[in-house]
Amino acid sequence: MSKIRILSDNLANQIAAGEVVERPASVIKELVENAIDAGARRIRIEIELGGRRLMRVADDGHGMVRDDAILAFERHATSKIRTLDDLGMISTLGFRGEALASIASVAKVELVTKVEEEPAATRVLIEGGRLIDVKDAARDTGTTISVRDLFFNTPARRKFMRSEATENYHLAGIVTHYALAHPEIAFTMTNNGREVLSASPARDLRERAFQIFGSGILESLLPVTGGREFVAKVSGFVSAPRERRTNRDAQYFFVNQRFVRDKTIAAGLLEGYRSVLPHGVYPVAFLFVEVPVEEVDVNVHPAKTEVRFRRNEAVKDVIAEAVRGSLARAGVVPEVDRDTPAERAAAAANGAEPLGFVTSAATEIGETVPNNGSVQPGMPFDPGPNEVGSGIEDVLIPPQLFAGLNGSGPAPTPEGSAMLDSSADFERAAEIRTGSSEPVTDGPDIPQNDQAFAFEVPPLNSAARLVRPAETENLATSKIRPLAQLHDSFIIAVDDEGLLLVDQHVAHERILFDKFRKKETDRPIESQNLLLPETVDLTPAQAEAFKLVEEHLSELGFGLMQLSGRTVAIKSIPTDVPPAEARNLFAEILDAIEIEKRGSAKASLRDNIAASLACKAAVKINMKLTLEKMQWLIDRLLLTSSPTTCPHGRPVILRLSMKDIERGFHRT
Repeated sequence: MSKIRILSDNLANQIAAGEVVERPASVIKELVENAIDAGARRIRIEIELGGRRLMRVADDGHGMVRDDAILAFERHATSKIRTLDDLGMISTLGFRGEALASIASVAKVELVTKVEEEPAATRVLIEGGRLIDVKDAARDTGTTISVRDLFFNTPARRKFMRSEATENYHLAGIVTHYALAHPEIAFTMTNNGREVLSASPARDLRERAFQIFGSGILESLLPVTGGREFVAKVSGFVSAPRERRTNRDAQYFFVNQRFVRDKTIAAGLLEGYRSVLPHGVYPVAFLFVEVPVEEVDVNVHPAKTEVRFRRNEAVKDVIAEAVRGSLARAGVVPEVDRDTPAERAAAAANGAEPLGFVTSAATEIGETVPNNGSVQPGMPFDPGPNEVGSGIEDVLIPPQLFAGLNGSGPAPTPEGSAMLDSSADFERAAEIRTGSSEPVTDGPDIPQNDQAFAFEVPPLNSAARLVRPAETENLATSKIRPLAQLHDSFIIAVDDEGLLLVDQHVAHERILFDKFRKKETDRPIESQNLLLPETVDLTPAQAEAFKLVEEHLSELGFGLMQLSGRTVAIKSIPTDVPPAEARNLFAEILDAIEIEKRGSAKASLRDNIAASLACKAAVKINMKLTLEKMQWLIDRLLLTSSPTTCPHGRPVILRLSMKDIERGFHRT
């Protein structure tokens, strides 16, 4: 008996729906894309119960005739492509012909559409992939598609849907993306009858960003323009370093006005902010990448949220250059920054001096000296009477040392450490240094062959393999004594077992996290009133998140008031938080809560919020601390619930034991 059979069309569509229709937001994405392709100038989206009960998209586009309205629900029916060659020249948002067929196979769908030339509209009703009815209807030119009871006939898929709040978050995010991509189109979105987004046609992206995000973020946006011919053109906005987030939720990427999630663009953006933002912090970005249609493949994923560039690295470099140029024009980074090996090589080939390096006496003997701002590039180095090359080293440095450095003689002896006091020694030193027996004359002239300083220190053995995270049991019984700071970021300390390195930021973060969590269950956290309340305009997605965490924020010391629309006033904040950080902290808390855990257990939400508060209020790296403050941090850290890990799971203390040190020096 044959084991292989052909699946029915309806079953094939339901299987395809598993790829195309991941969640209600996937349905809205496909329907909004169809409306944009139809030339709509106004798009209205209605949602009920997180998309479970109803999703409706209405537009004023071209509409469809009756035959097309029926045919649109057939699998792989499309007006966008006709031949294989068309796949390499796709300029529309929809083209696969799978979306409507897949959606109709797992929901109850009603389509009402009308073209301008027809006197009446057409109404098509489909349930679970079966055509139920086709008849005339009343409607202006355009199309309305209503999707009800999603996954009503596939309960296995329905049970995997998230909470209403989570689905609302994703739905608002999709609409926000396409509202940004098409500022010329009016978007309106209602959720359970309440309007959550209203954006009239805008002149440009900046005006549309104001409509969605409010005026607060506009002050920090820097325009981005750039690109290379035949590679990509880049436009949009990025945020100044002061406006930053703890995740990538505030980054919006578009390729040929198609919303995408792309690692190449994200990597280019991160490269543009290299050395500007600390690790784990991300900028706000609205980046539009225009690529020749033959240079990008949009047919790599059924949901069309991923693309493949023909020249990945070239596109990444273009984005990094455009972002870096935007930061340079704002004075955040130097105007010219040739900092990559390729750029330095190109500069050398053109006879230019790479920025960040200067020529001095040291470069004449093969050394490159970083420019720390104390010497201007291109200026001649003219040592003074007490500088290198003035002859003073002839008196202070013994000849044996010169011999040991340049390899021309034996290593220095203890006797050679004394200051030279004879003319013979003086002449011997000059001979070694200059390669001549001629006496050295006093003066500022730089020797032509100064080999005395052309030496390299041998590479040192790394202790990385010897360092390990400290164990809580060993810390509890030891007396830790701080010694100093390393780069004003790490505390160097010792105990009975050896050397300890403490990350001051995450140590304080752990202390504050335990403080916030304990006080929440013990007594209310103390607050400080702001002199002038801070007003924050939330995005539609943030507004949905705020409903979930408003109560928890109040318990943690925030005084908040919901104003009209999506505006929230911050009246007070926890006492440990700097007032200047109130706005950023509030936005970061809303963004930092994991999307998939919105609506999760109350304890999980509290932990996420407390972790965000602790991270913002903790001492930062590059902050100088006194020994007393270091000792206080260490003592308080040892009293916390987990002294060796921060709330995000990173190590707080690294240990280098005496046994490891002795092993590293081969003493064991």
